Amino acid sequence: MSGTAPGGPHRTEPELDGGTKAIRLGPRSVAALALVSAIGVVAFGWPLFAPGDSGITTHAADAPWLFAALLPLLLAVVVATIADTGLDAKAVAMLGVLAAAGAALRPLGAGTAGIEPMFFLMVLSGRVLGPGFGFVLGAVSMFASALLTGGVGPWMPFQMLAMGWVTMGAGLLPGAARLRGRAESLLLAGYGAVASMAYGTVMNLQGWTLMQGMASGISYVPGDPLGENLARFVAYCLATSLGWDLPRALVTTALTLTLGGPVLRALRRATRRAAFEAPVAFEDGQPSGPGALSAPGP
Repeated sequence: MSGTAPGGPHRTEPELDGGTKAIRLGPRSVAALALVSAIGVVAFGWPLFAPGDSGITTHAADAPWLFAALLPLLLAVVVATIADTGLDAKAVAMLGVLAAAGAALRPLGAGTAGIEPMFFLMVLSGRVLGPGFGFVLGAVSMFASALLTGGVGPWMPFQMLAMGWVTMGAGLLPGAARLRGRAESLLLAGYGAVASMAYGTVMNLQGWTLMQGMASGISYVPGDPLGENLARFVAYCLATSLGWDLPRALVTTALTLTLGGPVLRALRRATRRAAFEAPVAFEDGQPSGPGALSAPGP
């Protein structure tokens, strides 16, 4: 839909859905995300390769150091994304609003049998915001929810990383510019189910390495071959967390299929108002676009 003010510049409104796409990744954003993800992979996985005499029980003491490293890296991702795309303060404000909404959603299920509606919003927001801002949104939302629910502990920085990966993955899904409607909802529902299971599995890896000697069939044994420890880890996941991970996946899928369309449209309208990647064109010597002002005619 377009309109022209008498004597003023021509302004074209973006399409309802097709005019909005996820925020692109620039080279600085890719570098920042690669760095923070590499640190996260090492933080989660290094105990599997540690020798038996490495003092693995001190792994819990890593959390404060990981948290101290994570905060400046999250800021670096935001700064890099802004530098690569030219986003302004409105984009950062929207990031804060969505993080607050995600934090408010998490206590609704109270962790009961894995009922966590927060995942639904994180997946849809990551789809709209893109992988860079999506990663930061997931991590900040988990941090805010921990403060809200009193769930601050050595697991918190690991939760921030895992949720950041979940939200980032949604931003990396194909068809961000063109795929719409039922097909997009199905794609996001399938991803939400897989990501919900993967989140529980990754978080199990953080806690499982601290539990030694509880049961020979599922306990972590420092220094054992990687294959044997991984077999115990699979048994540990099946015995302890499957009852939470499956309901989380089902709830995320159901909410995405029922509410995904309206929520995606609302998020995309909000990103247009925030002028995310708004193109500026010049017609008759005057700027036009979502952020341009129409001059009154004579």
